[in-house]
Amino acid sequence: MKDYFSSQSDQYAKYRPTYPPDFFNYLNTITPRKKNAWDCGTGNGQIAYELAKTFEHIFATDISQSQIDHALQAVNISYSVQPAEKTDFDNHLFDLIIVAQAIHWFDFEQFYAEVRRTATKDALLCVTGYGNIKISEEIDPIIADFYTNVIGTYWDKERKYIDEGYATIPFPFDEIETPQFENRQQWTLEHLIGYLNTWSAVKHFIKQNGYNPVEKLHAALKEFWGDGAKKEVCFPLLLRIGKI
Repeated sequence: MKDYFSSQSDQYAKYRPTYPPDFFNYLNTITPRKKNAWDCGTGNGQIAYELAKTFEHIFATDISQSQIDHALQAVNISYSVQPAEKTDFDNHLFDLIIVAQAIHWFDFEQFYAEVRRTATKDALLCVTGYGNIKISEEIDPIIADFYTNVIGTYWDKERKYIDEGYATIPFPFDEIETPQFENRQQWTLEHLIGYLNTWSAVKHFIKQNGYNPVEKLHAALKEFWGDGAKKEVCFPLLLRIGKI
């Protein structure tokens, strides 16, 4: 798994979108056993923190110590630095295994072998994430142009899985049909710019070119935003769930 998120991990925790409450409510309805859950690729721990409200214990892993240092805390969350593909967890431990906005970085075959090893009978694997941001008819084309034409060549090849809505990832499990969810939040322009600066392609661009392309985008967006104003931003939730 590639680690592009150890640098500026505090910004990742501050600016990345959260997940909607109805998504967690849905997970609660389909997971009858709530003893142990594994949040794999936990990042800032936001998924672990929500699951900790209903599961007895959450084991949350990431390859970035820096991410875990900034993760949300709860008494029943155990954080550890471990790769997704090889952990020290016991066999048949987890009733739910969840990966949020991370599986595209994994070695699918090795990770799925670890999923099968550590899952209880009839456990669920939940793969989720979020698609590209939607704001307004004026703003969306500007961000889309930036995404494709300014930093498009700087995205890692794995990004295609998100662009394809996770529909093309290997998923060798008994998949269940899921509802559609959207994540809607109120953001300032400064929050949006903070989020865009966490994109891995932006980091690659800066490293190769010596300047931040988001600054020019920021100036273009100001015309449509307004000083200090908040706008509704929408992220479609990517979701695949299977019985292990």
